[in-house]
Amino acid sequence: MDYSLPILPTISTTFIVLSAIMVAIGWVQISKRKLEAHKKSMFFAGLFAVIFFIIYASRTIFIGNTAFGGPDDIKIYYTIFLIFHITLATIGAGLGITSLYSGYKNKLRLHRKLGPITSIVWFFTAITGVAVYLLLYVFYHGGETTSVIKAILGF
Repeated sequence: MDYSLPILPTISTTFIVLSAIMVAIGWVQISKRKLEAHKKSMFFAGLFAVIFFIIYASRTIFIGNTAFGGPDDIKIYYTIFLIFHITLATIGAGLGITSLYSGYKNKLRLHRKLGPITSIVWFFTAITGVAVYLLLYVFYHGGETTSVIKAILGF
């Protein structure tokens, strides 16, 4: 049995997990009033999320998205789960940008309101992202991969 994993999805998933870990560390730090450590952790959480997005977007544009390669009878459940994950990720990204901005600009009233919500959404985003990765590349072999450029330009 071949256990090789695709390198770019593995790297990008690692970065989203690192981002969530940094958010968790930052949450503990702020609860202990370690403000400077919290800022650094959240900076790295944001940086790791951006690195994830750059790898993911580049791969999607140039290499493509991988179709679900598992059994047809569970494909609909995977698709619903994927839509849920994409929705969470989109909301989490918007909340993350707003939370980072409000924290760095000392808009602490907004930051204190959004921070816990953003963290929870980001944890669920990371968990569901890992689940998508496992379903696409570990539990089942990925289906066909088609690049966006090839799909649009037809070559």
